[in-house]
Amino acid sequence: MLSGKTALITGASRGIGREIALKMAENGANVAIVYAGNEVAAKESCELAQNFGVKTQIYCCDVADFDKTKVLIQSVIEDFGGIDILVNNAGIVRDALVLSMSEDDFDSVIDTNLKGAFNMIKHTYTHFMRKRCGRIINITSITGVVGNAGQANYASAKAGMIGLTKSVARELAARNVTCNAIAPGFIQTDMTDKLSDKVKETVLSSIPMKKMGSPSDVANMTVFLASDNASYITGEVIKIDGGLCM
Repeated sequence: MLSGKTALITGASRGIGREIALKMAENGANVAIVYAGNEVAAKESCELAQNFGVKTQIYCCDVADFDKTKVLIQSVIEDFGGIDILVNNAGIVRDALVLSMSEDDFDSVIDTNLKGAFNMIKHTYTHFMRKRCGRIINITSITGVVGNAGQANYASAKAGMIGLTKSVARELAARNVTCNAIAPGFIQTDMTDKLSDKVKETVLSSIPMKKMGSPSDVANMTVFLASDNASYITGEVIKIDGGLCM
C-alpha cells in the first residue's frame, strides 16, 4: 500500500510507535525512526523494519525543541529524498491531580506531546505544499476527547492535538495534503502493563468489547490513513477504543 513512500515516525523506538514503523515497512514504506533517548530500542526497531527490505534509519531528537526538529526534517529529506508521511506519536506522561501537579510536569507534557507535533508539522509544512501531496497523522488519545482525572496535562495536550489536526487539515486540504488524528483507548503496552489487576478489571468493565486493544490495531489504521485509499479523508479523529467512547 505504501511502496516507494517515506514515513517519518516520532516515538518509534517501542510500543505503538514501533508497531506503526513496522507496519509501514511491511507495506513497503521506507522508515525514518525518531527517538528521544533509548538508542538500543530504536536500533532494534530499525533492524526489525529492515527485515521487510526497505530503507530505515534512526534519528535522535527531542521533538519539543523547535530548532532541533528543523534540523531533523532537513536531515531526513536529504537522506531519503523527501518525506511523504509524518506520524506524530512521541509522547510522555506526568500524571497527578491538578492539586499536586507541578508547573514543570504540566509544561513538559504540553511541550513534548503538543508543541512537539506542532514543531514537526511546521518544519514539513512547506515540503508537503511543494510536493502537493502528503499525509500527516497525529496520535492523540480518547483522554483528549473525554478527559481523565489525574491527567489534566496529558488530556490538555491530546485535546490540543485534535484542534491542531483540524486546523492543519483546513490549511493544507487544497494542496492535497491530509491531516487526521487517531485516538486510541486502552491499548496493551508497557504503560498499561504496569496497571494493577484491579484497575485493569475496572477498565475492561467499561469497554463494550471487554478487551484492550493492541498496538497493531492503531498501526493498521495509521497505514490506511497514510495510503491512497484514504485520499479523501481529512480533519477526522478516529477512535480506536473498543466502543468505550461511542
